[in-house]
Amino acid sequence: MRSLLTLAGLIVAILAFGLLQTIISAWYAGVNAASPNRLISRNAISLTFPLPLAYAERIRAQEGIERLSWANWFGGVYIDESNFFPSFAVDAPSYFALYPEFVLPAEQQAAFIRDRRGAVVGAKLAKRFGWEVGDVVPLRGTIYPGNWDFVVRGIYHGRDASTDENQFFFQWDYLNERLRNTLPGMSNQVGIYLLQLAPGQNAAGVSVRVDAEFRNSLAETLTETEKAFQMSFVAMTGAIVSAIEIVSYVVILIIMAVMANTMAMAARERSREYATLKALGFPPHGIGMLVLAESLLLALAGGAIAVALTPPLASAISHQLEQFFPVFAVQTVTMQHQALAALGIGCVAAILPALRAMRIRITDGLRAIA
Repeated sequence: MRSLLTLAGLIVAILAFGLLQTIISAWYAGVNAASPNRLISRNAISLTFPLPLAYAERIRAQEGIERLSWANWFGGVYIDESNFFPSFAVDAPSYFALYPEFVLPAEQQAAFIRDRRGAVVGAKLAKRFGWEVGDVVPLRGTIYPGNWDFVVRGIYHGRDASTDENQFFFQWDYLNERLRNTLPGMSNQVGIYLLQLAPGQNAAGVSVRVDAEFRNSLAETLTETEKAFQMSFVAMTGAIVSAIEIVSYVVILIIMAVMANTMAMAARERSREYATLKALGFPPHGIGMLVLAESLLLALAGGAIAVALTPPLASAISHQLEQFFPVFAVQTVTMQHQALAALGIGCVAAILPALRAMRIRITDGLRAIA
């Protein structure tokens, strides 16, 4: 019974360790999926300050830039605030050329460009709300007030498992035209510029040239790699990520202590058996290896079950966390760490009981339980 309960504790602990590590991986999914060939140029003061549309041609003229596009964070609400998903106004003709990981059929992309109110949504987002091509999706503006109606003209799929399929894109021209009529001061403004490097170009050099072009202007730019841009958002919640990581290792330390206690109790109860084995001629290291083998067998059995349960459980959890973690999948390295944790628990928990069994005197062992 004690061994079965310890095994159950091992499964729960290593499973919890794997899920917590998966949460950390999901937190960095945007950073890991970022392309080294894309740059983001934003207002040097803050992301909340826009850049003039007039900057587009001046940026495009810089050496080392192959493609250029732009986007605005929209922040609309679908029905109520609980239905959160990222929504962007993008330059329809150029945006998807910069993101080959968004796989969109050519006819759907053409329909999106033709329809001023057209929208492209991710496959997971469409499945979540039951949207199909041709459906009308109403959003309530937050940054840009008013009620906005969009027509789904395309559904994109991710080329890679790490591609976010929970995003909503619509035409920047539609946003800009409406702002000209309702809020002229907000029109012709861009949230970020997206730059694709030409082959063989150095990201740092291009970034310096772009920022130098607008130095001492009313809206200076800060240009950085897409990975650095994504990392700036993760850095805002660095304390939370660190706390989750610490908790994941504390779980392992706790079960290691429980496992060590189990092995110590087992070793004490078998003092007579160990003494008998010594009397029969077994060497001390052979007895120590028996203790280690028992500990490893228990730990690795629990670890194997936990590793096998982690992917299906993570898949079930991902449906509940889609709006917070668009990419929630167990990485191979996470399962490797789980296996190493189980191995470490088995080895560490056996150290003191094995040493005690190796050092036991034959007379003391036989006398202890005789």
